[in-house]
Amino acid sequence: MTNWRPDPSQLRRPAYLSLAEQIARAIQEGKLANGTKLPTHRRMADDLGLSVQTVSRAYDDLIRRGLISGEIGRGSFVQTQTPEPEPPYLPERLGEVIDLSILKPVCEQIHVERMRQAFAWLSENLPASSALSFRPNMVFPRHRAVATEWLARCGLDVSPLNVSLTNGATSGMTVALMSVAPPGSTVATEAVSHHTLVPLSTYLGLHLEGLAIDEEGMIPEALDEACRKGPIRAIFLQPSVINPMAALMSAKRREALAAVAARHDIAIIENDILGPMVEDRPPPVAAFAPERTLYVTTFTKTTVPGLRIGYLAAPDRYVAAVANRHLVSNWMATPAMAEIATRWVSDGTAMELVNWQRRALASRHAIAAEMLADLSYRTHPQSLHVWLPLSCGHTDEAFVAQARLRGVGIAPGKSFHTTDHGWTPAVRISLGSTTESELRTGLGIVASLAQGNPEELLLAI
Repeated sequence: MTNWRPDPSQLRRPAYLSLAEQIARAIQEGKLANGTKLPTHRRMADDLGLSVQTVSRAYDDLIRRGLISGEIGRGSFVQTQTPEPEPPYLPERLGEVIDLSILKPVCEQIHVERMRQAFAWLSENLPASSALSFRPNMVFPRHRAVATEWLARCGLDVSPLNVSLTNGATSGMTVALMSVAPPGSTVATEAVSHHTLVPLSTYLGLHLEGLAIDEEGMIPEALDEACRKGPIRAIFLQPSVINPMAALMSAKRREALAAVAARHDIAIIENDILGPMVEDRPPPVAAFAPERTLYVTTFTKTTVPGLRIGYLAAPDRYVAAVANRHLVSNWMATPAMAEIATRWVSDGTAMELVNWQRRALASRHAIAAEMLADLSYRTHPQSLHVWLPLSCGHTDEAFVAQARLRGVGIAPGKSFHTTDHGWTPAVRISLGSTTESELRTGLGIVASLAQGNPEELLLAI
């Protein structure tokens, strides 16, 4: 707690905004240091002669600005601005670097040809509503109906009324989080999770709690314990291979997590962007908890990266919230992309490209098995990457830097962890971001570094 207090004589109407400005200035001037605990809403209201609602509005405004964080059960804390996190992948391919850092599907000329054909078809068949309408309900009813066909391939039985079209998975994740977790609430996720989830939660004013995992993903007992210790508003899961460790969660584990979520009445956000590409997988978590799961999938990692369109399936209780949050954050998905996705689902092109991707990945995994034969790593036959734990003495930063000096870009595992507890250094290596020849060379360099002396690597940087 701090000795600084707002000056009630300086409050102006609207009082909540005036109070927020005083606190913001105190933070900027260093009178309130990072991590300082602010008075409770009730205490601040009593001290200043304001209503609790007014103080709550001021704190909410500061959360939206990223100046404080509100943690239910703990209080409100000053959160000074930190540098924007760097992406775990190279922003662009530079020179002769073999880029194994960015996660993307294998792409060849067939993908360019399919997109060119789609745009040629679109030039002759674009509906007037897709070109002229500002109203999502005028554009997307037909697309929602076709979306349910694709979602059925993913293992879901949903009504078109419960489906929203999004501009990819990131848009779907953002809308889902905004719909179930107000600023100041806590969202639980796996200890190793989506690399954008940490900054996204910060931007939305959410507290992210990383929970213990095993070889399948989140441990149900860890979730239950977290819910008993403090209010958890939602959990974010990636149960089907797309998670950094390429784990495939069993049906029993999915059902157990759904049961914990039901017991504590919390929402589930399921990120399943590989969808039907993962063969012989269990039903989605959404199939075990359809009344509380917001399910996100997309086409960018299974068909063509440029097809930036996705589906967000939400239960009845969240449909209105999803529609409203999507309007204010995106307004609507890009109609032209929706037209292509709908055509590809209907005419079989989407599954043709999914099957093509499976075959291409089989070849990439054979190369990985050969080049990393002497190392212990995690992957799955339909994974776009491998997860390589580093031996004792290696650090993410030093290993990634040394690989970069030798002409290979890889992603540091630290970019994906959501807690500092029990962390083992590791790197993520993409299998689809370059040619097979470059992949073989890049993996050979990584294998050589992994088997080297960590102290020598540090001296070489």
